[in-house]
Order: sequence, then structure tokens, then C-alpha cells
Amino acid sequence: MLNWALLFLVVAIVAAVFGFGGIAGTAAGIAQILFVLFLVLFAVSIIASVVRGRRPPL
Repeated sequence: MLNWALLFLVVAIVAAVFGFGGIAGTAAGIAQILFVLFLVLFAVSIIASVVRGRRPPL
């Protein structure tokens, strides 16, 4: 999922460089949503592993 967020971020940067404001804004918004979703899922997995008594995977 982090790969998708980074992909949309790159698309947003490339679109902004070429002047496509609408596409850049949409891609940046999608990248931001995916990144936040990734962080939430990561935090939930860390909390779940701590509750179970296992060491979190690093």
C-alpha cells in the first residue's frame, strides 16, 4: 500500500511539473489518503502484536 501512495505522489509531482493542476491535485489527494491508511493499518498491526504478546516484526 505504501508503494501505491508513493506512485500517486510521483504522478502528482510529474503532473504538476507539466502544468496539469487538476490531475496533480487528484493524485496528491489519493496519495495522501493511501499514506494515512497505511499508517493506520501499521499502527493497528503493531498494537495487535503487542496485545498478543508477540514481538512486532521489524
